[in-house]
Amino acid sequence: MRRKITVVGAGNVGATLAQRLAEKELADVVLLDIPQTEGMPAGKALDILQAGSVYGYDTKLTGATDYAAAEGSDIVVITAGVPRKPGMSRDDLLSTNAKIVKAVSEQVARSSPNAVVIVVSNPLDAMAYVALRTTRFPEERVLGMAGVLDSARMAVFVAQALDVSVEDVRPMVLGGHGDTMVPLPRYTTVAGVPVTELLSKEKIDAIVQRTRDGGAEIVKLLKTGSAYYAPSASVVAMVESILKDKKRILPCAAYLNGEYGVRGVFVGVPVKLGARGREEVLQLNLTVEERVALQKSVDAVRELVEAMQRLGVAG
Repeated sequence: MRRKITVVGAGNVGATLAQRLAEKELADVVLLDIPQTEGMPAGKALDILQAGSVYGYDTKLTGATDYAAAEGSDIVVITAGVPRKPGMSRDDLLSTNAKIVKAVSEQVARSSPNAVVIVVSNPLDAMAYVALRTTRFPEERVLGMAGVLDSARMAVFVAQALDVSVEDVRPMVLGGHGDTMVPLPRYTTVAGVPVTELLSKEKIDAIVQRTRDGGAEIVKLLKTGSAYYAPSASVVAMVESILKDKKRILPCAAYLNGEYGVRGVFVGVPVKLGARGREEVLQLNLTVEERVALQKSVDAVRELVEAMQRLGVAG
């Protein structure tokens, strides 16, 4: 039987992701959106399908507004939600997107009870919590795409600063997907050499801050939306590791049960991704300063979860 990936939300992130997945031929793809969008997801799916004759892929694509098309999916990626606008933080999206992700998760639980769920909607760590509580899936099968994207941004900034290929940069970012994320220069290497040995503290500090502001920088430039090329590429890396059981170590938002001294929230950490989803959380030895920064990030995520609980949109 052919594998199936459903992408919920046919906006910029979702449609770009569907195209990238089709080109990789990882599985058949369903591009799903709300009934009010009428033929939009079907039109985008058909457009991507027709590009296959040029790019040379045979991926089957379906655009739909009914979750029947998603039945039996191996992976469901939730991109649905309202995008950020200039001046808007990820946290401003909390109430609106929590309701959307909750409604989507209810449908996912019914149509694809064995799927691995990857959440992309912002504020990401909080939305992953909503998906977990709503689907009631095992914790290993609900993940958030955050660290891959944040690390990708950091890698680009390091490569630019050193004038080297980004392929040789191995970055590491922990914490929530927001202003309190924790880039780790000590664990960021260039051809195996820690970046702390290659750049001055001032340059590293600037890279760390730009990484934290990476999403906001793009939102400010675009003016009418948020990033979608790099986020979609980051999801593909996660999907490929799961479907191929590659067991790659990727920084993802995972629900923690004591790792790093954290319980009950989703936080960005290094994760081994395999066929079962999250197979292991790798625990790095952190300095006191890094632990304090991580705890600050955890506290920010927990505040969002508690706010959603007060609003009645999270268990």
